[in-house]
Amino acid sequence: MDLAQQAKLVDSIHDTLSDFVGQRLRVKANMGRSKIIESEGVLTQVHPRLFIMEIDRKRGRTARQSYQYVDVLTGTVELSQNGEPIFEPFIIEPEAELPPIVEEGAIAEALNDQILA
Repeated sequence: MDLAQQAKLVDSIHDTLSDFVGQRLRVKANMGRSKIIESEGVLTQVHPRLFIMEIDRKRGRTARQSYQYVDVLTGTVELSQNGEPIFEPFIIEPEAELPPIVEEGAIAEALNDQILA
């Protein structure tokens, strides 16, 4: 995926989230090192490169948390509403490609043996 396509996707994420301002969303954020944070809150603001949510905390408190659209694009942050994901995965993992197998002759047999070993 080239840079222009990524920029268009980020813009489309921004436009889609603009429609959800003021609504309750569920956030699942991968913070690295096997740390995944799941929370729920209200989408309060959308800006050109990030969006802000008021996240529910214990004892009726809330906290402000910002996320980048790029994190949604890469799958680091997943958003859902009423159990339904807002975005489908943007980046599909490529399937592992097998090395090409050379045909014809003794050199080909040696190369194939090396490749398949």
